[in-house]
Amino acid sequence: MLASSDTISINVESLEAKLQQQKDPRQRLVLLDQLSGRYAFTNPIRAMSLLQEQEDILHKLDLPDFQLNYYLHLAMVHNQRYDYLQAEQTFRKAISLLEDRGSVKELAEACIDYAGTCINLEKMEEAAAWLEKASRLLKNFPDNRLMGRITCRRGFMALHYGNYPRAIQLFLEADRYISGLESLLDLKDYYFLTLVHSGLGKVYERNDDYEKCVRAYQKVIKMCDRWGIRSRLSWHYLNLGAAYLAMDDQENAERYFRRTMETSDDLSRQARAGACANLGYCYFENGRYDEALELFDRAENDYKELSAEDFYNFSVIASWRGRLYAELGHIDQALTHLNEAYAYASKTEDYKQLAAVCQNIASLYADQEDFKRAYDYQLQHDGFTRDYIEQVDKRRQVELEVKYEAAKKQQESELLQLQATRLQLKALRAQMNPHFLYNALNSIQSYITGHDVSSASKYLAKFAKLMRQSLEYSDLEIISLEKEVEFLEDYLYINEKLRFEDRLRYQIRVDDDIEEDILGVPTMIVQPYVENAIEHGLRSKKDGVVIVSFNFFDDDTILCIVEDNGIGREKARQMRLQDPHTQNHRSRGTQITEKRLEILHQSKDKGVLVRTIDLKDEQTGEAKGTRVEIKIPIVEIHVK
Repeated sequence: MLASSDTISINVESLEAKLQQQKDPRQRLVLLDQLSGRYAFTNPIRAMSLLQEQEDILHKLDLPDFQLNYYLHLAMVHNQRYDYLQAEQTFRKAISLLEDRGSVKELAEACIDYAGTCINLEKMEEAAAWLEKASRLLKNFPDNRLMGRITCRRGFMALHYGNYPRAIQLFLEADRYISGLESLLDLKDYYFLTLVHSGLGKVYERNDDYEKCVRAYQKVIKMCDRWGIRSRLSWHYLNLGAAYLAMDDQENAERYFRRTMETSDDLSRQARAGACANLGYCYFENGRYDEALELFDRAENDYKELSAEDFYNFSVIASWRGRLYAELGHIDQALTHLNEAYAYASKTEDYKQLAAVCQNIASLYADQEDFKRAYDYQLQHDGFTRDYIEQVDKRRQVELEVKYEAAKKQQESELLQLQATRLQLKALRAQMNPHFLYNALNSIQSYITGHDVSSASKYLAKFAKLMRQSLEYSDLEIISLEKEVEFLEDYLYINEKLRFEDRLRYQIRVDDDIEEDILGVPTMIVQPYVENAIEHGLRSKKDGVVIVSFNFFDDDTILCIVEDNGIGREKARQMRLQDPHTQNHRSRGTQITEKRLEILHQSKDKGVLVRTIDLKDEQTGEAKGTRVEIKIPIVEIHVK
């Protein structure tokens, strides 16, 4: 659902007016927080000044939520100001805080934003990892807005690897996600839409489809103008100007190159240097040689101040100068600049540029009737052209390998997910031992036939609740630890009261540091181990005890311990061999669960996931029970 640009503008003006009047630091912090989030996309310079004031206030006040927002906004502004290394450091601080106190969607959004900075730094593997983390976080809490942003980032990764069909597919999918939102779009949504269509423009440009390229960039600029998104505007102008130049529409090309140079909101000197050089080329083509030379000098100075090793752009400008002087008949100056262009291109082994420079030098010598040298440079041109074709072939081979590996990883991920789902279904089918169901229902029937209506009603309600939970959870991959504990509580209560008739006692302990309502665990992951303890360790005892405890193992793992005072594994094994009804129970319950845990922990080195320890009397060596330690992956499920 589209928002009104006037509404967004009025909101910003209203916030600015309130900020001017507000003196209280806490109230100013609220306004600064809201404004810096908006200005990150519309006016990064103003955003940075507001963030500096926020930093000053936060030094004096301990406000963790505002501190978190400060880092998130600062990271985004650094990214918009092309300071990617600072953005990277700040995003890491923000994500560290979010992992302690943020919601799932806040953490996912930060991962997506950080992935964008990784792409800008060309750290593609890291970008892919952060996007994958965001996808996992959203798996149980779907959010089309954030999925659109993930898809957009993946589109740019496909573009980087030269997978243009995949890039177009992802960009169009991202557009559908964001444009189809039922809620009002905010500035960040519109910012991502500009990224989507600029990405499409770049794909069309790489495939020489300049008409579509122009339309895509025109759409981007229209959105930027409407919503006041200025943070990447110089690049959009430059890209549109270059597309017009490729179509030989010099009038429009010059217009957008000038706009690039005049834009003050976007701080990209790289874009302005490119526009300056391209406008100089347009002037050269139109015979405005003095103006062209002046622009070439300006562009070269900008490039050199940005990097002393930007040899590609140095070579292009030098070759254009050489051609210009050749047109003026200044042959010596022309050769000087063309040889300079040759030297720069040689430093980067840019065979395409080397071939073009050699062609220009050969043409110059041919015009001077120095056919020997013209021939020599023509031979070099042909050699560099062959090298360039070979270079392109190798690059395409690498791109195909990358595409293959990406597709392979995707298939492996989908296969693992399928395996996890199948194992989950198998585990749920094996959850409830038939003996437990039969004995529980038989006991309830005894209360009914004994006319103990009150007890029958109470236990039947408990049993029905347990069955309903089992069915409801069978459709879920993750539930809160609170619900897992509640399920175990009901299961153990029925065992205690109905099956064992108070010959069984149990305890469930949860560490105080664990927030049961916001930490998620795989559905009914503990119950098979509790059932195993009851079936094989306690079934023959008159004073059975089961203790289930939950503690943190590390930041993303809970250590669950199931301990019983049963007969021990060896005696239980002997009894199973004599009872064919229980021979296969462990393989159908706990072994399936262990496979689930292996898949859920596939990317993490957690060592042994399930450890079984025999408890023995230190003096006699007799079995005192069994202790099972289970490492369970956790995911935060609380949504603010």
